[in-house]
Amino acid sequence: MRILIAPDKFKGTLSAQEVCELIAESFVGHECILKPVADGGEGTSDILGNNSEAKTVEVTIQGPLGESVVAPIKILLDDEGFPEIAFMEMSAASGLHLLDNKKLDPWNASTYGTGQLIIAARDLGVDKIILGIGGSATNDGGAGMAKALGVRFYDSNGHEIDEIPERLKELDRVFTDISLDLPEIIVASDVDNPLLGENGATRCYGPQKGIQIDEFEDHETRLGQLAEVVENEIKQSIRNDEGSGAAGGLGFGLKAFCGAKLIRGFDLVAETICLEDAVINSDLVITGEGSIDAQSIMGKAPFGVAELARKHNKPVVAFCGVVKNEKELENIFIRIFPMVDSKVSLQESISNPKKVLKNKVDSCRLMIEQLLK
Repeated sequence: MRILIAPDKFKGTLSAQEVCELIAESFVGHECILKPVADGGEGTSDILGNNSEAKTVEVTIQGPLGESVVAPIKILLDDEGFPEIAFMEMSAASGLHLLDNKKLDPWNASTYGTGQLIIAARDLGVDKIILGIGGSATNDGGAGMAKALGVRFYDSNGHEIDEIPERLKELDRVFTDISLDLPEIIVASDVDNPLLGENGATRCYGPQKGIQIDEFEDHETRLGQLAEVVENEIKQSIRNDEGSGAAGGLGFGLKAFCGAKLIRGFDLVAETICLEDAVINSDLVITGEGSIDAQSIMGKAPFGVAELARKHNKPVVAFCGVVKNEKELENIFIRIFPMVDSKVSLQESISNPKKVLKNKVDSCRLMIEQLLK
């Protein structure tokens, strides 16, 4: 049996490559094709850069709460040895993983460092930036990024607002006439949410960044004010575009201030690693990520893998750390196997993820093989 193993990372515990290798160990005797995937979140630039044999450059920039962080940029050279494409991730500058849970501060967390990352890539002389925007600690609509690029914000009295995003509710005018000569920017997004509303940045992803339910309206007001002023300036409504709500609204900011093109991150990765061909040539597809839930349908990698599998009538199963809303996912995967169950606690799966995942796959191997009979 030919098995395609194409998981995303198990966030905070295992890389996609590690997950691939652990699953493959349990299927000795079968031909395993390992294709770690990503969807615009953490690990995207590694997969794209490694597939293209890009070199890594590190730059020091500002983290989500103003601290200094070192972020990698993967540079692909052209045939003459000049920088051509930069692969990078907003999470390296403005990511949730950079903050301890005790330091979550959605009122002040900023994408300023992501703007610095864009400038650094431009200064390296690339023609194109491919920017993954999953895993943010921010909910600033990309205002911090814009400030780093030179965009200026004013209140109704004509006074410049320096405290971005803290004072976005006071925003009355934005000055966007910046001449940075930016390269083309392609944004790889892991979700397709709009900026505002029930499926917007705040309500869908705010809680994981520290936003309390009783704070939703204040954050919505802040992002709504930003959208109103910016759209009035650029004479275009983009708040409802797919992906505008990605990364706390960074998708919106990148479109508005940089003219960026938003694409589904998974599609870009899948094309780069020739994933569909691997699906066609497989008998079984195994995917997964740390948490599988209803949000997985909004552009996450395991759902993308499952879509390709169903397109070519290939059975697909998933392993994960935890699963939520499993009923909503039963038409997507034949089976979902969570590491956390009645015998294994969440803490145990986090403390010893390699052992727990290996045990889970070993215990499910026979069941999976029987699915194909």
